[in-house]
Amino acid sequence: MVSVNNVSGFSELENFLSNVDSKKSVYLYFTGSKLENGLSWCPDCVEAEPVVKAVLSELKKDVVFAYVDVGTREYWKDKDCPFRTDKRTKLLVIPTLIKYKGVQRLEGSQLNNRELLQMMFEDEE
Repeated sequence: MVSVNNVSGFSELENFLSNVDSKKSVYLYFTGSKLENGLSWCPDCVEAEPVVKAVLSELKKDVVFAYVDVGTREYWKDKDCPFRTDKRTKLLVIPTLIKYKGVQRLEGSQLNNRELLQMMFEDEE
């Protein structure tokens, strides 16, 4: 069973990670905040979202998945943005999908590739 969560901002991410079940595999999907039209300000995030959602909907594993909103374009572009500087995330681009406390990571256009996404989740023990 996939537990899907929505996390907005860095402090909410810290709170989420401190309360998540450490026995479960946790995946964090970082994306730009949504505009009034319901789409992210990040065009690459808009392109990747339907592919990520499709693969997630087919997943039959017990994982925790969080959509993490990194904020506005201006906030994200700041070199001191905590999503960029935090040692747990070390984001260079969005969208990015990471396995928390793991090495698996997909970035940018890799998230448009259904097979890469499926392989990332198949790596579950």
